[in-house]
Amino acid sequence: MLDLDQIKQLINTYQDPLSGVNLGDSHTKIIVEADGSSLNVNLTLGYPVDGHKQQLVSELTALLKQNTEAESVSVTLDWQVIKHKVQQGVKGLAGVKNIIAVASGKGGVGKSTTAVNLALALAAEGANVGILDADIYGPSQPRMLGKSQKPESVDGKSIKPIESYGLQSMSIGYLIDEEEPMIWRGPMVTQALQQLLNDTNWDNLDYLVIDLPPGTGDIHLTLSQNVPVSGAVIVTTPQDISLLDARKALKMFEKVNVPVMGVIENMSTHICSECGHEEHIFGSGGGQSMADQYDMDLLGALPLDIRIRENADNGQPTVAIGPEGDIAKAYRLIATRVAARLAMQGKDYASAFPNIVVQND
Repeated sequence: MLDLDQIKQLINTYQDPLSGVNLGDSHTKIIVEADGSSLNVNLTLGYPVDGHKQQLVSELTALLKQNTEAESVSVTLDWQVIKHKVQQGVKGLAGVKNIIAVASGKGGVGKSTTAVNLALALAAEGANVGILDADIYGPSQPRMLGKSQKPESVDGKSIKPIESYGLQSMSIGYLIDEEEPMIWRGPMVTQALQQLLNDTNWDNLDYLVIDLPPGTGDIHLTLSQNVPVSGAVIVTTPQDISLLDARKALKMFEKVNVPVMGVIENMSTHICSECGHEEHIFGSGGGQSMADQYDMDLLGALPLDIRIRENADNGQPTVAIGPEGDIAKAYRLIATRVAARLAMQGKDYASAFPNIVVQND
């Protein structure tokens, strides 16, 4: 007779080869049924895995055949993204389950390009995804997404996000001319961010990626105090100067109790398109060193490749136009790791409780 509890334990200890996370740690829902010597297993992961779903099913089927007495094994796998914990006392955002902040601390490290490709990679894995361009002074997402139209408002109070490549997006860049400078003081900037975030009709998003401006200023303070952030990602290059500012961004998130999913090392290595020579232009090992120092994960290393820059400038992000290419696969691997680490966090129970109103008769 098949021991169903032992089978569940075996499945819980299985490690997703791409994310590096055990299914038990990511709170995978497991249903095991036995009919004589036949074993039927249904798994619901907490993060999308469209790119390697068949690999997971094949490996789990082989694992169960090798370690049980079942004569036949059937494994079905799906996923469901839930709301995860955010900062205490911060209300959730309508239409959005989880917010992922992408920060760098320093400009010029390719953060915005990484953010849009990360969002597209999450969508390619099967999630409903949006992106908010939080850089009020220097918005870049409209250009990268190839969109320039102004958003529509049906009720005169809220606006519809602009859709591009399956992403819902919003940016101050949709509301002003591309060459118009934003000469605003801090309070106006933070108010604009809150309006873009709260007045946009986000439609059932599993993840909203927020592309933060460089530094640790007013926008970041507003984000940490008023925006329900589930987790953050730090983008850096291997260069010491970039790592110095990346550490500041990490410390900022730690102070406001926003968990950091890990660090992404951008412009990690350059391979000459003519001769194939590989060179670490900005140094090597910086991202891994930072990850080791602060006991977090290096989510991935991305190359310095002219195609990434050209694609973004042309409004055709790399993951959107070639989701099965080598560079896109690197972004999708990072996206899987980010989503899996987010799934390891606790569930947000605040939204499950109704508001209690006391009235005098």
